[in-house]
Amino acid sequence: MAQQNKVKKTRNFRLTLVDDKTHKHLWSAHFTKVGFIVAIISALVMLSAAVFCVVAYTPVRTFIPGYPDAHSKRAAIQNAIRIDSLENVIYRWELYSENLRRVVEGQEPLKIDSLINAAQASRTATADAADLLSKDSLLREVVREEEEFGISARNKRDLPIEGLHFFTPLKGVVSQGYDANIHPYIDITAPAGSVVKATLDGTVIFSGWSEEAGNTIQIQHESDIVSIYKHNEKLLKKVGEKVTAGAPIALVGNTGDISTGTHLHFELWHKGETVDPTLYIKF
Repeated sequence: MAQQNKVKKTRNFRLTLVDDKTHKHLWSAHFTKVGFIVAIISALVMLSAAVFCVVAYTPVRTFIPGYPDAHSKRAAIQNAIRIDSLENVIYRWELYSENLRRVVEGQEPLKIDSLINAAQASRTATADAADLLSKDSLLREVVREEEEFGISARNKRDLPIEGLHFFTPLKGVVSQGYDANIHPYIDITAPAGSVVKATLDGTVIFSGWSEEAGNTIQIQHESDIVSIYKHNEKLLKKVGEKVTAGAPIALVGNTGDISTGTHLHFELWHKGETVDPTLYIKF
């Protein structure tokens, strides 16, 4: 007997929509088993892609529980700043209450250095004290010995700092004030991209990036004054450029590892020592 070749037939299916009363065929679709599986998988992929696009690129994602929106982020930054300020107030009240108790009991009052050192130890538990001290010393040496552009050696009037007219570097809110021991500078919050301006005439002695401070610019002024602007989004001046008071030098940002939000970290140095900018500048 001749061997018969067996041909495997493809099973076809039909999906039909029929009127229940008239039995009229309204719609009909033919498909195979493989085609049906492919269609289901394609529909699931397209549905997943559509859901992903809606969640990722529309405000719908803010309705997901636990997803932070822009308002929540701003509130978190402001709360962190307030907590830091409250900690400083608590430290002072602790010193006041402890000294009051000691005076009533006839004991010697505590020196302010003891509480400040304790506060700094808790705030910088993971920092190396020797490293922080060396960085502070290096910065003081830069301020004292910076003569690259000969600003301090020129024959200009050596006016006292109280007699100088400072230009406001940034109009905003002072979120954290000056403290000579704990916070020897000020933080000014303002919208991202706001223009930072030079506070006095001078020459740019540093314009670059550091891991902690982000985009930083330093300006040497006459009368042994140096101003420092940190955490900028963009720097507009280069080393060696001369600037006038009020000239744009940078844009406010949130760069650097230690930055907690969009703000300007502003330092003012006079004869190698930090001074409180709010005593001479109205913000």
